[in-house]
Amino acid sequence: MEETDTPAETGFSIELRPLTFIDPLRWLAAGWRDFRAATGIGLFYGLCFMLMGWCLLQVYQHAPIYTLALSAGFLLMGPFLCLGLYQVSIRLEAKEKPRLLDSMTAWRRRLSQIAIFGGVLLILEMLWGRVALVIFAVSFNGMPDFAGSIAKLLDAKNLGFIAAYLAAGAVFAGLIFSVSVISMPMLLDRKVDAITAGLTSLRLVLTQTAVMLFWGLLISLLVLLAMLPGFAGLLIVGPVLGHASWHAYRAAVVD
Repeated sequence: MEETDTPAETGFSIELRPLTFIDPLRWLAAGWRDFRAATGIGLFYGLCFMLMGWCLLQVYQHAPIYTLALSAGFLLMGPFLCLGLYQVSIRLEAKEKPRLLDSMTAWRRRLSQIAIFGGVLLILEMLWGRVALVIFAVSFNGMPDFAGSIAKLLDAKNLGFIAAYLAAGAVFAGLIFSVSVISMPMLLDRKVDAITAGLTSLRLVLTQTAVMLFWGLLISLLVLLAMLPGFAGLLIVGPVLGHASWHAYRAAVVD
């Protein structure tokens, strides 16, 4: 059932713990333990991540212009898939047996607030996609043909486009990371609204920037490495990072 109690906490009143650079490594270790404790459920979500990667690759090979929009959609879907992994971590933390169906329906408890936050992320993703299309338009005469080969995109004559595209991506990815790094697990765990969750996440990143930047770099590096062998690494890396994100929230936010 949907929570209807008015939250008493605000994005500026929730207490945050100080973090150190060793903490992200602890979160990864805890995520690995949770994955091992519920391997079957983790592999289900990992398969979802891997299939998303395969779809993205197929789209790039046949219609690269749509890759931008699909990438944005997948970035939006990722946090929602992780809700199930957060639920598994909650059950394990309570010494209860996690179940796949329970993890897949965890979103029902806070449906309205999760939907509101998803809408905010969708707007950011759409803006990102629009900016990317503008960069395409001003960088080339007509739509370039990159289909079938990433090597075509990495040609030296496209360095200006690549630099602009990566810069825009870094801005939007940084903003999305900042407002969402602990928002989803907080919405699942506490009686807070979407604005409070987003502001708390942003406040964590702004007040402990170095540690959270390290955490973001670890996530990016692990995802990149997991993508290299045909996205197969996402089978394990995806759920481990999902569980680790729950532990990041638990470590950063005072009960």
